[in-house]
Amino acid sequence: MRAPLLAIALAGLAVVPAWALTGDEENSVSIYRRLNAGVVNITNRAVAYDFFFNPVPSDSSGSGFILDAQGHILTNHHVVQGSQRLEVSLADGSKWIAKLIGADPVTDLAVVQIKAPPETLVALSLGDSSALQIGQKVLAIGNPFGLEHSLSAGIVSSVRKFVKTGATEIEDVIQTDAAINPGNSGGPLLDSDGRVIGINTAIFSTSGGNIGIGFAIPVNTAKRVVADILTRGYVIYPYLGTETQTLTPAVARALELPVGQGAIIVRIAKGSPAARAGLQGGTRQVIIGNAIVVIGGDIVTAADGTKIQTSEALRRVTRKHQPGEIMKLEVLRQGKQMEVDVKLAEQPR
Repeated sequence: MRAPLLAIALAGLAVVPAWALTGDEENSVSIYRRLNAGVVNITNRAVAYDFFFNPVPSDSSGSGFILDAQGHILTNHHVVQGSQRLEVSLADGSKWIAKLIGADPVTDLAVVQIKAPPETLVALSLGDSSALQIGQKVLAIGNPFGLEHSLSAGIVSSVRKFVKTGATEIEDVIQTDAAINPGNSGGPLLDSDGRVIGINTAIFSTSGGNIGIGFAIPVNTAKRVVADILTRGYVIYPYLGTETQTLTPAVARALELPVGQGAIIVRIAKGSPAARAGLQGGTRQVIIGNAIVVIGGDIVTAADGTKIQTSEALRRVTRKHQPGEIMKLEVLRQGKQMEVDVKLAEQPR
């Protein structure tokens, strides 16, 4: 047992033993001790084939965290993607075969389940990511490089509207300077009360190592995804049924349009909500500069009162809806502005 702290007067200065913790350090230590057992390592065994078509097993690993006493674990989709066998290692060293319950490539989230005794499972509490403040302290627990659990601390450095990681675009992403390495993927990002506010998913790096820019999926997004997966086994999304192309100011000037930006409707899926609402797709291609542009179709300039400047912006507004809801579009058709109401459907699977 440590002796009581003593302040020693020396030349008018108070000398405190080097092992004394600050209040912030005590907070970080306490959170790690309480919640470390709720973070797991996930090993993904996949099988590839060499030049001679011989099977070559390969292992990769990531992190995840326990959601409930039933053994549900939240992680990243890319951690479990393409798996032939999933193995979860708990903090007590026990290993369990995991079943994939459902995954969502759109948000890069997945839920797996193990059949471990409930008394061995430490579930983490989900917080609220709707009111995060830039500068707010955050902590990341994970299993980087398949080593022992580790803790890193930092702040919320930004909340981005969207970030593209490969072909995936993730919305309302939390940016943090807490060290997040590849093995941290799927692990929790915690606030100073130990509540999960994000799921660590990616880093921005030119070398593959951490350089102080990491990204986490907000927990409020994860709550919706988890609810859908546990109920249906998949995540539902609203469906408009259009293929669009971004209208840039340069293209708008070349076409002498009365609007400078928007989303050009290139094609409309047969029988889709867009088709039933009477939206019109493109009719011909033109070359403007070094770009091929499909013209003749409607140009979406606003959705639900939000100005649309890109195809991605239209997709983001669409995703804020539920299937069956009405989305109000403002479109430019043959030089005339008009409003079109579209009743969205469920995204085909």
